[in-house]
Amino acid sequence: MVPHLVTALTGPINELEQRILESTPVIERWFRLEWMEHTPPFYSSVDVRNAGFKLAPVDTNLYPGGWNHLTPEMMPLAVQAAMAAIEKICPEAKNLLLIPENSTDTFYLSNLLQLQRIFYQAGLNVRLGSLSKDVTSSTTIDLPGGESVILEPLVRSKRRLGLKHFDPCTILLNNDLSAGVPGMLEDLHEQYLLPPLHAGWATRRKSNHFKAYEEVSKRFGKLLGMDHWLINPMFNQCGEVDFSQDSGLECLRSNTDALLGKVRRKYKEYGINEKPFVVIKADNGTDGMGVMTVRDVKELDALTPMVRERMAQAKAGKVVSEVIIQEGVLTNERINRAVAEPVVYMMDRYVVGGFYRVHAERGVDENLSGPGSSFVPLAFEQSSQMPQPGMKPGASVPNRFYMYGVIGRLAMLAASYELEATDPDAEQYD
Repeated sequence: MVPHLVTALTGPINELEQRILESTPVIERWFRLEWMEHTPPFYSSVDVRNAGFKLAPVDTNLYPGGWNHLTPEMMPLAVQAAMAAIEKICPEAKNLLLIPENSTDTFYLSNLLQLQRIFYQAGLNVRLGSLSKDVTSSTTIDLPGGESVILEPLVRSKRRLGLKHFDPCTILLNNDLSAGVPGMLEDLHEQYLLPPLHAGWATRRKSNHFKAYEEVSKRFGKLLGMDHWLINPMFNQCGEVDFSQDSGLECLRSNTDALLGKVRRKYKEYGINEKPFVVIKADNGTDGMGVMTVRDVKELDALTPMVRERMAQAKAGKVVSEVIIQEGVLTNERINRAVAEPVVYMMDRYVVGGFYRVHAERGVDENLSGPGSSFVPLAFEQSSQMPQPGMKPGASVPNRFYMYGVIGRLAMLAASYELEATDPDAEQYD
């Protein structure tokens, strides 16, 4: 059964949901035409926030973990999507090399096991090749449920990457490259590397993604005849910030103040009686690190040493020098009184499932990704994508999840735009 949700079902979101449901044929045709022109990321996940008056993505992950949180009912969708994705890239593929994060966390390893299952059922031999220098031979790690995963050392030849006695057509990264691009992943001229290297956090920037998303949301808003702000988190960006040395903070103050002002005007326009806030986070990935909520620009003048230290470092010990200042979107959803947000999972251009990220110790205006968070599957009896025409907004669970799926796919389309715009090979032809 679906976890009980407490969600605001009145106001603009109700209208937005109704408009989306009534426009399903128009929306699906629009996506179909977009995918004729653009290539979706191989897989992705999108964190969505439902404020009751606004529904928007706040983060898009191109190396999603957490596949183990999807329910068994979602497996057929994931397998079909994996088949479609592989057929487009390498139809004759029989071997897939999956390169994970250097993590021995059992939840993360369970995610790898689930990915192995999906691609095995899609018709591929799947093995795990580790970038870790500690993995020098085949290493079996047991998981709590009695299952296990096997990590193997990578073997690099002049033009190919694989394992001992295992030569893959396709290499799938489940490692976001926060620590940089390893040399052995470069110059692979005869193999497909997914996602491409410029999708990793060594080069990717959230501000590029949300710039692309703003463009997508404007076009979608025009298609449906609505204000795109209802699905778009506004943002600013600062490129040279040093929290440890207090440098670049004037850029942070002025951009934070300007964005808070824009949000206040929107709240006034819609009669929203909430206090606006922004979320400041590292522009090149966070993994829940280097994130803070600001409701008044004066708060930036009173940062404690502990907050400065936390904001100065991102994943893999990287120093934060670029930040995105994003309009904060409240979450009005609860599971057992704990604050929750939906996370939508996609492979190729298809929504394949998702779950709720829940955090009992965080507020409605705080980041829910981090220690203490838990995951509740979006378990349902019918497909997450199939809306039920004629039902009232919010009355049907598939209707609500269809709306989340539309927002997730808009973010995925924005990621497609983003990767095209930042492709280093494409620049040669501009």
